[in-house]
Amino acid sequence: MARERSEKWVLTVTARTPTNIAVIKYWGKRDEELILPVNDSISVTLDPNHLSTTTSVAVSPAFDHDRMWLNGKEVSLSGGRFQNCLRELRSRASDFEDEEKGIKILKKDWQKLHVHVVSYNNFPTAAGLASSAAGLACLVFSLAKLMNVKENHSMLSAIARQGSGSACRSLYGGFVKWIMGKEDNGSDSIAVQLADEKHWDDLVIIIAVVSSRQKETSSTSGMRESVETSVLLKYRAQEVVPKRILQMEEAIKNREFSAFARLTCADSNQFHAVCLDTSPPIFYMNDTSHRIISCIEKWNHQEGAPQVAYTFDAGPNAVMISPNRKVATQLLQRLLFYFPPPSDTELSSYVVGDTAILKDAGIIETKDIEVLGPPLESKDKNPARFRGDVSYFICTKPGEGPIVLNDEAQSLINPETGLPK
Repeated sequence: MARERSEKWVLTVTARTPTNIAVIKYWGKRDEELILPVNDSISVTLDPNHLSTTTSVAVSPAFDHDRMWLNGKEVSLSGGRFQNCLRELRSRASDFEDEEKGIKILKKDWQKLHVHVVSYNNFPTAAGLASSAAGLACLVFSLAKLMNVKENHSMLSAIARQGSGSACRSLYGGFVKWIMGKEDNGSDSIAVQLADEKHWDDLVIIIAVVSSRQKETSSTSGMRESVETSVLLKYRAQEVVPKRILQMEEAIKNREFSAFARLTCADSNQFHAVCLDTSPPIFYMNDTSHRIISCIEKWNHQEGAPQVAYTFDAGPNAVMISPNRKVATQLLQRLLFYFPPPSDTELSSYVVGDTAILKDAGIIETKDIEVLGPPLESKDKNPARFRGDVSYFICTKPGEGPIVLNDEAQSLINPETGLPK
């Protein structure tokens, strides 16, 4: 670094990475340190305009240690998972030169230089919406760009996996498969894209944020306890998931919604059955989660075919997938009937994301929700309504993978100081 004009320079990169929702679940590791799963998994990447992490990373000779800020608070980067990612990326870094700014960084210099990371999620952290997946994927993707790492997305996914298992699936848009791999060193445990987001762009996704509170049992400790104590987990990984993976790949390839929905619901329910089969049992869903399942199951049964798929990760929030906008509109009407907002809540904060769907549902203001009638499949003419049990709804769709944000205004880091703006 002898040829720099000044030791004051700060080099930054900003990127945005989506979150993803697994339709065939990852639950259980065969190697805790390398984060190698006991089975393959498949996910849908969600539209980053509605659910994503934005991360700005910076490097400067003026930084004396690695630092990270998440959603406005400084957090430690000393954890093993962060360090694994940083070590892997630094070892793959390449020479970098910016003649205009007078910056030249040799490959060996990256081992000595420290980084600052500023990250922001536009959705609740640690509430079962895979925020760690988007966050770790964005950390790896942005640092790879900063450090001039030449690896392709599948190889980057193997690095992201060492930070958070599901993160490897956020390196792609559309429909993504995480291959469990067989090698002890994890070299073949990577993510691959099955189809991009345009392949099945009729799908509409509605998320009921039932709770944004941190969950009582983290995914990490929950998985460990399931692997140690659940007999069902072993059967699931060896006998059930391999068949479901093949069936799900076919359903996605052929855009066959009935098969897709049946597999998605069945796999979500089996994942939560594994959690109940764990000792002590793990409860991620709550009464509101169960009511949402009941609402959809009754509707699907009434129609004689799946109208909507539901899936729950390690939390109470429901992710519901509709085959098209018409069905999504009917779903939203049902959800708003059963789970109307508190009287002091604005409609604009109760339904977010793609809010045009409200107009399709004939809902312009909050009072329109009050006159919604019960769904046809409801046997009760005056069924119970659960006001306030859902925090809010997010309307979204399958989305693209990570991108670099080149607009300086979108950076979260002050380019002069290397600190959060």
